[in-house]
Amino acid sequence: MRVPLSSRRVTTRNRWSALYCLAFAICMSTLGGCAGDLQQRADAVAYTAGLKREQIPTPLFLLTAYVRITRVDQPLTIYIEGDGHAWRTRYQASANPTPKRALGLTLATADRSANVVYLARPCQFTAMDDNPHCNAAYWTKKRFAPEVIAAMDAAITYYVSRTPGQRINLVGYSGGAAIAVLIAAQRQDIATLRTIAGNLDHEAINRVHKVSSMPESLNPINFTANVAHIPQIHFSGADDKIVPSAITRSFVSRTGVCARFHGVDDLSHEGDWAAIWPQLLMLWPSCMH
Repeated sequence: MRVPLSSRRVTTRNRWSALYCLAFAICMSTLGGCAGDLQQRADAVAYTAGLKREQIPTPLFLLTAYVRITRVDQPLTIYIEGDGHAWRTRYQASANPTPKRALGLTLATADRSANVVYLARPCQFTAMDDNPHCNAAYWTKKRFAPEVIAAMDAAITYYVSRTPGQRINLVGYSGGAAIAVLIAAQRQDIATLRTIAGNLDHEAINRVHKVSSMPESLNPINFTANVAHIPQIHFSGADDKIVPSAITRSFVSRTGVCARFHGVDDLSHEGDWAAIWPQLLMLWPSCMH
């Protein structure tokens, strides 16, 4: 199934621009000027949706989250950010992986559910001085290492404790999709799983782009049997040159009847997914489709 976007291209671009203009205005009026500060920019974008910044200590990393929990009797939707600014050039890792455009965060702000949590990846939006274990390996070759998954899972467990008895709707963007699958593979409280432009097989993607393999990272496609029982939808943009749709289709095919592929026309890997996210959220994952 595909969603045509060409007729709404101008509208969605305007909506995207309006969000950032509003965020910038709030930032300038309440924070005394952004001066390119990515943390303050994220604070301002989150503020537009009532999400407040928190930090969660885990055994290895101090993680940053943006949170809105208003109904403890309703499910928790958790968003996981992509890889961010992982590479400065094709061959040189960046000094800080904080995303210049936090697309996972914009997805969270577009979700009007009562309980929304956005989780940045290790070393994103968090001072390096507070994260002595942060080094470039954790946003390059070890980005999906077991200790990374453990840290993200610990943060999820913390937020589950604030909504006791409620199940989780898990959402991952790009590399955050890999994290989402790997976490879902080891938890028993995941109600649904959604990925957007997801890196669901880093070995295949690295072969496509002719870059080094990541032997110290877990590969989501090796865990399809562990998530096969979870209702899930995997969204892929037709214009995505970073994660081709063939990667998503392969993961869905191996996962089975509970997994669904959903293509979106005219959308690239870093396109304006947030503009149509409320519409896509209406597509409910099911093991019968």
